Amino acid sequence: MPRSTSQYRTSGSLLKIFSAIIVLGAAGFIAVAVLTKHGSSAASKQSGTATTSSGGLITATTLPRTRHHAGGKSVGKNHNGSKSGTPKSKKVLSQKGSSPKVTGNKLYVLSANPTAGSVGVNPLAPIEITFSQPLSPASGTPTVTPATAGSWKINGNKAVFTPTVPFIPLSDITVSVKNGLTPILSSTGNSLSSNFTLSFKIKTGSVMRIQELLSLLRYSPLSFAYNGTPVNPTDETAQIKAFYNPPAGKFTWNQTTWPSELMQLWQPDNYNVMTRGLVMEFQADHSLLVNGKLTAGLFNDLLQAMINNDVNTGGYNYALVNKTPPENLTVYHNGKAVITTQANTGIAADPTIDGTYPVFAKYRYQVMHGTNPNGSHYSDPVQFVSYFDGGEAVHYMPRAYYGIPQSLGCVELPFSTASQVWPWLAYGTLVTIIN
Repeated sequence: MPRSTSQYRTSGSLLKIFSAIIVLGAAGFIAVAVLTKHGSSAASKQSGTATTSSGGLITATTLPRTRHHAGGKSVGKNHNGSKSGTPKSKKVLSQKGSSPKVTGNKLYVLSANPTAGSVGVNPLAPIEITFSQPLSPASGTPTVTPATAGSWKINGNKAVFTPTVPFIPLSDITVSVKNGLTPILSSTGNSLSSNFTLSFKIKTGSVMRIQELLSLLRYSPLSFAYNGTPVNPTDETAQIKAFYNPPAGKFTWNQTTWPSELMQLWQPDNYNVMTRGLVMEFQADHSLLVNGKLTAGLFNDLLQAMINNDVNTGGYNYALVNKTPPENLTVYHNGKAVITTQANTGIAADPTIDGTYPVFAKYRYQVMHGTNPNGSHYSDPVQFVSYFDGGEAVHYMPRAYYGIPQSLGCVELPFSTASQVWPWLAYGTLVTIIN
């Protein structure tokens, strides 16, 4: 049976009493909340207890403790369960040669010397990393790649690496500053907050020393003899130091029967076409890119060849093309002419330019494409191809006769002699065009 609504009716006076009690209770609750809300935030962060703006202590509210995680994050929970904490500056996860925009009590790299991107750096120059705080004596140290003998020293807020063996010339050096098995720590126990990477390039080595080594390794038509005590071939440290301070000595032609066109090219301590050709010969033998450019890989392979006594056993070759009719090509090996053949050079509209050039590419077969002086196009199958100057090459080309200008700049040979010449024209072999 439904209840009578009369059971839920109250008198007007009783209702007023209840309303007054509710209003007074709400007012008291708001007053406490206001006092709690306007407490000093600075004090709350330090002590966990809220204070009034005038400094009076209120014991009604205690802030939740925060939990500190690796990396400096401070995370807590509000009364409603949401994450909170003091505002954070943006964390720099990685730097490359510059200091991070980090504030507060964090350990990070301020600067480095050499500066990022430096070139021509002294191979024995100290590497200095400056941090935002003094380092602990037990701190880990950065990593240097490629590695070389030396030691790290911690001095205040600096970590300094001093190499005892020079870096290989033209080496790209990378210094990595990050926490490893032994973390990088400040004297107060803070660990590194952001990684740092520094890169720079070591200066080049001596051209004179390159020439000396290529003579000692028998790539050059000249021999080299030290004036004083020779550098021990197997002493790696002494050999690297000699890259920068070449010992004095004397170069001598192994044979004096070479054409004058070759002998006049020799210039000590000058990286000219002859020295470039020698470098290209060495590069080809050691699976390096054959371009005649000086690189850290070249210096390193020269060093290893000396240590391992990995000398050239093929002698020295040279080719001379004479455009005086009848045009001809002569190949020399160790000062002696081994092949002479008639040849065709470029016509007046597209001549073979006088000069000396190293062979840089070789093909057993190839189809050459190009444009004739009249604008028509050609696609000629050729054989025994040795490129020496851009698109110009020594190669076989079928002709009714040889010994006069017929090509578009190449040096054309009969099949029988082209097959003999091709093996002699190794990478780096000089081809000189005269007359």
